[in-house]
Amino acid sequence: MLHTANLMSNMNEQRLLERFLRYVQVDTTADSSAHGYPSCEGQLKLGAMLVAELKTAGIEDAHQDDHGLVWATVPGTNGASAPVIALNAHLDTSPETTGRGVKPQVIRNYAGGDLHLPGDPSRIIRVADNPDLEQLHGRTLITTDGTTLLGGDDKAGVAVIMEVAAHLRENPQLRHAPVRLLFTCDEEIGHGVDHVDLQKLGAIAAYTLDGHGANQIDVETFSANLATVTVRGINIHPSIGKNRMVNALRAASAFIAGLPQDRLCPERTDGRDGFMHPYLIEGGVGEVRIRILLRDFETDRLDEQGLLLKKIAADVAARFPGASLEVETQAQYRNMRDGLKKDPRAAEFAQQALRRLGRTPELSIVRGGTDGSQLTERGLPTPNLSTGQHTPHSPLEWVCLDEMMQAAEMLIELLKIWAESDG
Repeated sequence: MLHTANLMSNMNEQRLLERFLRYVQVDTTADSSAHGYPSCEGQLKLGAMLVAELKTAGIEDAHQDDHGLVWATVPGTNGASAPVIALNAHLDTSPETTGRGVKPQVIRNYAGGDLHLPGDPSRIIRVADNPDLEQLHGRTLITTDGTTLLGGDDKAGVAVIMEVAAHLRENPQLRHAPVRLLFTCDEEIGHGVDHVDLQKLGAIAAYTLDGHGANQIDVETFSANLATVTVRGINIHPSIGKNRMVNALRAASAFIAGLPQDRLCPERTDGRDGFMHPYLIEGGVGEVRIRILLRDFETDRLDEQGLLLKKIAADVAARFPGASLEVETQAQYRNMRDGLKKDPRAAEFAQQALRRLGRTPELSIVRGGTDGSQLTERGLPTPNLSTGQHTPHSPLEWVCLDEMMQAAEMLIELLKIWAESDG
């Protein structure tokens, strides 16, 4: 069914591109060591930009709250009975690669082949590592110069939502449900929805725009815990250290070496396999802290991972007399699968929207999490939708503008379907 194609022809692709290029040049790198919220000033700066643009588009209630979250409403066009639907994207970018000084490169009419990034000759986006490129000849791609990440995760989602909001305001003849826009902060460090008031949001369902490629609907995410291992030793001047010093760095190294090498690690797993991923180690002879991501699609397996860490810690402590190792775990987010079952329309309507546009929906899983994981856990069903992102968190990140356009078109159709529903 392609009955909406004519309404999509006036989607403003150039404006969408300009939005994205503007947003990625604001440094919004999340900082897990910061004490404030949001964790960097750039998120406040980008949020203020969005509020100004939304007000220019005629969305009068757009505002940035005390936590840096941006809220706005696009009223529906089919009466008060239509359910409110929320659209969410996050303002921050990953701390794994710098987002300072992003120099986006626009590649029009992609002719195929590897992409050499001009700022660092060693950085090459290779087709062998990015098979999606084979399906995108003739499309418009955006990369960085290779010295920073791009920030498509999640500024592609931000740009898509902003363009959809503007498009709805410019085309009042389009039937759609009321839309609540929500742009969150610090998603990349696990705090995206810390300050989200679901009553203020007032939505029956939500969608995060934070997904890979095109036409995917993420209906499962990892369940996640964070483990912190504190290794304590005894620091003393090395000149008199014999039989007195206990080097926490050596014990920490033994702990890392004791983690599984052939399983339960990102380097050796895919699909539905879980993992334990040490990603940060800091400290010195007296004390070391190790942070480890625990991930699995089955929540009870996170407990098993925690027990394994404690066993490894006990073994290391026995090998290093005088050292102590303490393992603490905290919940981060849970698989959205079970929460989505409570109102299957959220995923079903997304599939229906893609089919109406002549596309084939793909229900997919995320080897990670989204703001939608926590929103769903809190009772608001929130699948995750594609936005044209590829290879996130890396200088080799890239985005496809055409897939961003497809995401925007899909949202318009999805909001129409919700307007046709019984609420």
